[in-house]
Amino acid sequence: MATSVDRFRELLRIPTISHADETLTDWARFSEFEAALERLYPATHEHLTREVIDSHSLLYRWPGVTSIEPLVLMAHIDVVPVVESEWTHAPFGAEIIGEGAQAEIHGRGTIDDKGSLVAIFEAVEQLCAEGYVPQRDIYLAFGHNEEIAGSGAQALVAELRERGIRPALVLDEGGAVVQDVVPGVTVPTAMVGVAERGVMTVLLTASEGGGHASTPPAMPATARLARAIDRLRRRPFPTRLASPVRAMLTTLAPHAPQPLRGLFGSLGVTGPLVAAAFSRFGPEMNAIVRTTAVATELSGAPGENVLATSARASVNVRLLTGDSVASATQRVRRVINDPNVDVTVRHGSDPSPVSPWRGEAWRRISSAVSTSLGDEIVTTPYLQLGASDSRWFTAISDHVYRFTPFHLTRAERDALHSHNERIRVEVWLRGIGFYRALIEAS
Repeated sequence: MATSVDRFRELLRIPTISHADETLTDWARFSEFEAALERLYPATHEHLTREVIDSHSLLYRWPGVTSIEPLVLMAHIDVVPVVESEWTHAPFGAEIIGEGAQAEIHGRGTIDDKGSLVAIFEAVEQLCAEGYVPQRDIYLAFGHNEEIAGSGAQALVAELRERGIRPALVLDEGGAVVQDVVPGVTVPTAMVGVAERGVMTVLLTASEGGGHASTPPAMPATARLARAIDRLRRRPFPTRLASPVRAMLTTLAPHAPQPLRGLFGSLGVTGPLVAAAFSRFGPEMNAIVRTTAVATELSGAPGENVLATSARASVNVRLLTGDSVASATQRVRRVINDPNVDVTVRHGSDPSPVSPWRGEAWRRISSAVSTSLGDEIVTTPYLQLGASDSRWFTAISDHVYRFTPFHLTRAERDALHSHNERIRVEVWLRGIGFYRALIEAS
């Protein structure tokens, strides 16, 4: 008889890769994935209704005693592409490496995000098989293109809104159970995202007349562009503590040693000092205390001996809570300070609203963490650094949270969107218990 791990591995082997150019996406794999879910989880598909939205996104409804204030559990079906030669084990082989508590499943999607998706199905399947009826309606919402556009999640939100559904709690991927992330804090912490940063892409363009590379002008377009990029690097956005970060540090203050305990507990006075210090503790800590901007794509002349008539750079900007697309654009122009460099916003979205870290919805999450993952774990608010499909759900709910119920090491987190993505079997199985506890607390 197939086990939870067997089912997980089978679904990991289906390469539901999304591409920015959707003509490259193999949609047959997504259909294969949908069919596999139906076959592997018969009780779920007997008790829940399923709809296909926007071609390949999935919406399940589990009727409860009441339909008001439902719970929405989210994940996404797609995964990012792989460079197979960089992997130690086949990226879609779902091999189990090691034994006992150290056994790991290697494969694209183990954490981002089939780990959560399949754990949700496992929890629901168990409860359906036991004849469980939830107190409130439960929706399972699985977008098919979170990694590229999120149109699936937007269509799911539009469908729920049209039906007048306003969830009491929405939970998507996000922070995990971690240790030694916040300086001085060694207790395991469940980082629950109460907001996420905004994201925008700014296009910088420097132009000139062109010509032969043997007779370059004093300031060719490529040099002008390079100067603009370097000005952005040398004058980063200012540091500050956004409200979710202040809440995180206040929550963790009792678990930090002195003098950090005093610093975290007196942020009204020490906030600027703490923010400045965090910016020096590596990329992750820097990203929670400032809006970041980095050049990611460069283009210039079509040949090595030709002057570029137009040199371009894409700058990826991640907006801290409190900043906006408009304010960030204004600052980029001011810092570059060159009328011959055109600054255009290609696309962008402001930071999400902040969900409360008090009240019934928060209590349900923290209770599920303690019940299933360990009562020694401190549940804390957190500012999500990356974008997720959950940002679209803030249009229909004031209680949108981002948490992946797995205890992840630094190396495991670093493998997201990189090679050798993996999760420990024991850790993944505990995550099933979290979703079950959250459903039963609803």
